[in-house]
Amino acid sequence: MPRFSIIIPVYNRPGEIADLLESLAAQTVKNFEVVITEDGSTIPCRDVCDRYAADIDIRYYVQDNIGRSPARNNSMEHARGDYFVFFDSDCVIPPTYFATLAEALDADPLDCFGGPDAAHESFSDMQKAINFAMTSFLTTGGIRGGKASLEKFTPRTFNMGFSRKVYDTVGEFREMFSEDIDMSKRIEAAGFRTGLIRQCPVYHKRRLSFKKFFRQVHVFGMSRITLKLLYPGSMKIVHALPACFVIGLLMLLLGAIFVSPWFLAPVWVYIVALFLSALVSTKSVRVALMAVPAAFIQLVGYGTGFIKAFFTKIILGRGRNIEEEIAARKGK
Repeated sequence: MPRFSIIIPVYNRPGEIADLLESLAAQTVKNFEVVITEDGSTIPCRDVCDRYAADIDIRYYVQDNIGRSPARNNSMEHARGDYFVFFDSDCVIPPTYFATLAEALDADPLDCFGGPDAAHESFSDMQKAINFAMTSFLTTGGIRGGKASLEKFTPRTFNMGFSRKVYDTVGEFREMFSEDIDMSKRIEAAGFRTGLIRQCPVYHKRRLSFKKFFRQVHVFGMSRITLKLLYPGSMKIVHALPACFVIGLLMLLLGAIFVSPWFLAPVWVYIVALFLSALVSTKSVRVALMAVPAAFIQLVGYGTGFIKAFFTKIILGRGRNIEEEIAARKGK
């Protein structure tokens, strides 16, 4: 029986699945199975899975297009491992990941764990810039980067795992935005121990355009309010910082227009800090230049989503309640 069951939901991503399976086939230790559930894709990846069936233990399932959480849940129902490990379809896994993970869990058998994400050298400059925006201490407070962080570490499903005992106790993912944070909160509430395994990163490709990136982080900002309503004590200062950034940026712009251009001095200082940090991190002037707008998109997108949801759901009390929202997502 495999020690790890790799759970992967997929929707119309055969090219990404090919890269992910290629990286899994190159693992130095193959103490795992791969359980893929296709979420009603119009471009299925069955042929890709068949291509790697001789190299790794793969099981492939298909469901109607009802969401990524039901897809993960379906794979967990068929999983045989002692631990369930979750990757997004747009991830590539370093070759020593599972060897390192096994050693880490042997030394400290965590109930639930997660790892950071990074940008592979083969990624496009856009992907590297967006990865910087999502992992830098100057933008997200280091929440996703695996280093110093302003928030207690919370595993997310691009690189997350938990034991079968956790699954038997806590149950399935709920179909909602930020379902991975919801699951992490439920695991913590059940008394299980969670930790970050820094030496187990994944290479996360993320979005391929600023427009798609903005839409993604805007939804993240809105979902943070949903999580606050589900878990009243979960909101931290770091979660409101992008909203403060948006308000502060707007005030500085108005000050520069109506009072003095010097109101923009803090903005320029921040731009220089972003550029230098990205330059040191990526060692590329081009990526560093792209990282500056990526960082502003990350902060403004998340901040405006946060403000919008805060105003409509908390101030005005409009929209579905939490249980209705989850039920609606489940029936989508």
